[in-house]
Amino acid sequence: MQPLSRVTPATVDVLECLLEGAGTATWGLQVIKRSSRPPGTVYPLLDRLERAGWVRSHWEDDDARSGPRRRLYALTADGAEAASRTVAAFGARRAPASAAAPASPRGSGAPA
Repeated sequence: MQPLSRVTPATVDVLECLLEGAGTATWGLQVIKRSSRPPGTVYPLLDRLERAGWVRSHWEDDDARSGPRRRLYALTADGAEAASRTVAAFGARRAPASAAAPASPRGSGAPA
């Protein structure tokens, strides 16, 4: 498994979606919906994660389901560990900035 050369907020969003379904495979459209990221961001990330050995994928083999086949993605065992560490580290880097941010006046009746 190779380390990721860069980790962006989109990478973390995709990793979080894959971690939610740890142990089960999920298809790309589910990751798109859960992460609220566009397909042009999610699919290249899934490909990069697969090439790095964090994710493995296969084509769905369900003849009973109508529609096109789906590509299913799942974190490898090492990928799940690395994803957990990456998401935690990214969250830790974000936390000081969000902790120092003033509370939003939204909902308090105060003008924004």
